[in-house]
Amino acid sequence: MTRSQSSPAEIRLKRIYEDAEEADGFRVLVDRLWPRGKSKKDAALDVWLKEVAPSPELRRWWDHDPDRMDEFAARYRQELDESEGAAALRSILAEHSTVTLLYAARDEEINHAVVLRQYLIGC
Repeated sequence: MTRSQSSPAEIRLKRIYEDAEEADGFRVLVDRLWPRGKSKKDAALDVWLKEVAPSPELRRWWDHDPDRMDEFAARYRQELDESEGAAALRSILAEHSTVTLLYAARDEEINHAVVLRQYLIGC
């Protein structure tokens, strides 16, 4: 199902450990590593876009430290500017009315998916 070109896609965020719902629309895992304890069947993914996740070096540097969130966000946006994964995600957004970005982080506010969603809305 393709969406109308007149309205932007709704971009939702959700932990991969929450149950899939029809309202999620197109489900995209945006983590580089597969989430612990989650089977591929139970994940109910439409696509796993590892390439849109922060680089391993950036992820290790940040280590989900809230004090580094602003600097992490700036560095991650730079990576996204050059990312083929970000381009692929924009194509997905053009095709679907609702896209849910799935992530495994425990903190619903301090995670890369929050930055990614803000980046995509700003594009």
